[in-house]
Amino acid sequence: MRNALLLRCCLSAKKLSYGYRELTSISGNPLIDHSDNLVIVEGKASSRTAILNRPFSLNALNTSTVARLQKLYKNWEENPDIGFVVVKLKCGLKFLKGRGKAFSAGGDIVSLYNLIKQGNLEECKQFFWTIYSFIYFLGTYLKPHVALLNGITMGGGAGVSIPGTFRVATDKTIFATPETLIGFHPDAGASFYLSHLPGYLGEYLALTGDKLNGAEMLSCGLATHYSHIAKLPLVEEQLGKLITDDPSVIETTLGDHGDIVHPDQTSLIHRIETIDRCFRHDTVEEMIDSLENEAAQKNDAWCVSALKKLKEAAPLSLKVSLRSIREGRFQTLDQCLSREYRMSLQGISGHITKDFVEGVRAKLVDKDFKPKWDPPSLEHVSEDMVDQYFSPLSAFEPELELSTKKREAFV
Repeated sequence: MRNALLLRCCLSAKKLSYGYRELTSISGNPLIDHSDNLVIVEGKASSRTAILNRPFSLNALNTSTVARLQKLYKNWEENPDIGFVVVKLKCGLKFLKGRGKAFSAGGDIVSLYNLIKQGNLEECKQFFWTIYSFIYFLGTYLKPHVALLNGITMGGGAGVSIPGTFRVATDKTIFATPETLIGFHPDAGASFYLSHLPGYLGEYLALTGDKLNGAEMLSCGLATHYSHIAKLPLVEEQLGKLITDDPSVIETTLGDHGDIVHPDQTSLIHRIETIDRCFRHDTVEEMIDSLENEAAQKNDAWCVSALKKLKEAAPLSLKVSLRSIREGRFQTLDQCLSREYRMSLQGISGHITKDFVEGVRAKLVDKDFKPKWDPPSLEHVSEDMVDQYFSPLSAFEPELELSTKKREAFV
């Protein structure tokens, strides 16, 4: 129980305020979907299950999906039949899973791309406002939360699961924060949880976009439990039978029906010393120099691969993301989300660079995999460009408003 709560405090913060941004229905907005089954709800005993249900888009999150989650979670938190009651306990457990091959591949960035191309930045802002607000709500949630991370778990998908109490990875789980490869930055709370990983692993993952499997997630603390995919139905069955709001009971159940697993010998977890040596530096240039020295001295194919990933990423995104992770190490969850909101709006505005649009075009739309980054190299990235990402928004653009007075961040 104590270990679970401590881990949650390290990875995460009565009513959530959205400020002036309310979910609106605008014809032609691909991030708004009025389908009734975006999130399927199941109730067993005294638990509630939210099932992400956009399998054809790898459960990519849009505004409507996140708003639906927010409404459900708020109702469940306030429902005395699910939460603590005055006399007796009736469960406060929920668990989140995804249908198809992915828990969630992150935000629906192709839809964001299309909106930006149309000049509709307001709907993009609404998406970021909605998902970041929900992540804070989850990070300060008053009831235990279990996420079954079966499949692809990236970007926003990680954001709506990692701040919760328990995360169950499987042998099919694939985690990554690949935003630098599309000219963006790890967001949705990533600057908080990546910065709290052991050593400089967070910097490595943020800059290279490299993947972790389920065993590696468990090893570094991104996951709290592990289960082979064949046993997930049993795990769900046992969770469904629980009538409790005690995190320690849930933790025991997950442990009793989980599996012991260790990263294999080729895992990057076994290269943590090399990662620390190369990614402890203050600048991206120094990190690249260190990797090149390691590669030359040891003829290490892993170093060569890491270098290749860094050289494929947008140069400005690399520097912005490094600063974001470094600042996140000393910030609370709400501070990270507020800063990420500011950064994201700068990133989609096109005032500093159009790298996000170009990255999505090259990787996901035209798929020529030949993005033309601007600036084109690290030496062309000025300090002023980086600073603009972290600058306050204009007087006419509200900052992200989180209900920190009603829902206090844990750290």
